[in-house]
Amino acid sequence: MTRRPIDVDPLAPVLDLVVPVFNEEAGLEQSVRRLHAHLRAGFPYPFRITVADNASTDATPRIAARLARELPEAQWLRLEEKGRGRALRAAWSRSPAPVLAYVDVDLSTELAALLPLVAPLISGHSDLAIGTRLAPGSRVVRGPKREFLSRGYNTLLRSTLAVGFSDAQCGFKAVRRDVAERLVPLVRDEEWFFDTELLVIAERAGLRIHEVPVDWVDDPDSRVDLLPTALADLRGIVRIGTALARGRLPRDTSPPGLFPQLLRFALVGALSTLAHLLLYAALRPATGAQAANALALLVCAVANTAANRRFAFGVRGRGGALRHQARGLLVFVLGLTLTSGALAALHLAAPDAAPRTELAVLVAANLTATLLRFLLFRAWVFGKGTR
Repeated sequence: MTRRPIDVDPLAPVLDLVVPVFNEEAGLEQSVRRLHAHLRAGFPYPFRITVADNASTDATPRIAARLARELPEAQWLRLEEKGRGRALRAAWSRSPAPVLAYVDVDLSTELAALLPLVAPLISGHSDLAIGTRLAPGSRVVRGPKREFLSRGYNTLLRSTLAVGFSDAQCGFKAVRRDVAERLVPLVRDEEWFFDTELLVIAERAGLRIHEVPVDWVDDPDSRVDLLPTALADLRGIVRIGTALARGRLPRDTSPPGLFPQLLRFALVGALSTLAHLLLYAALRPATGAQAANALALLVCAVANTAANRRFAFGVRGRGGALRHQARGLLVFVLGLTLTSGALAALHLAAPDAAPRTELAVLVAANLTATLLRFLLFRAWVFGKGTR
């Protein structure tokens, strides 16, 4: 995926920082004013703070509305249903800012990490960014129960969904708007599992997730109900795992790196060589050596190109398939020339060579052709210009 730096408009917010809230009348004003002062003092880009109210029943709506009137960079969004995921979906989908983020209202995460969080998105380095409390360099103050639950949850994610990110639950995340427009409609959860589902889908799609170690101090007055949240998260893991197993989530469409390509190409090549030798041995008595080799190589070349197209070089869909097969057949002609030439040279030097000798010569010729085939497949047949 091609990532480009964001074009910064000095007159429009570059960052829209969402603060989801539910019945936070006690600490809302202090947190928003602290957040606003921090951004005013040290954030180098235009910004906006959006207070997303999740159907609060206390004085939260009145406080949020007043803050929106008094602070020029603040606004207030009211939702009639609860759910942090629902609040983020609503706020992000309405925002024109190129970088979307959110923080928990308790501001447990040290705000000095905010610029390192969003800078890789602005520069084009990454697609999403998350704060992590579980990476070297982070400093965390919280009780043993929350520490155990957090580490257990992230360990469960790694063992069941094979995720690579370290901390799915830290309430300190950012995403490029162009990425959010593609990913958020795929997220089904509307509550606490929203973050995890978004990250799993992003990683599955091959997007780059930047992690920032943060200093984090637990809020003893947190409104999160641990047991229902944990059960909902477990149900979400089962749902996502099922979707992954059935192929219902988007997959990485970027080509694998050189080493994975080489390993997969070698596996396809080994199977193709075995199939070629078996076909050759079966056809040799009826057609002769040269015809048997040509027919076996032709059949295996078509299958080899199709397998390498999807498995080794990560090309999916029907687009360009005929062109890839045509170029693969030209590479086949090169392999045919090498192997046929090797057989001809053998028969010239030893007209009565045994079939086992012929097989040995074919193996050596195939190894040479395989190296050339990989280079041509990577640079020409499935090169970036043909994808």
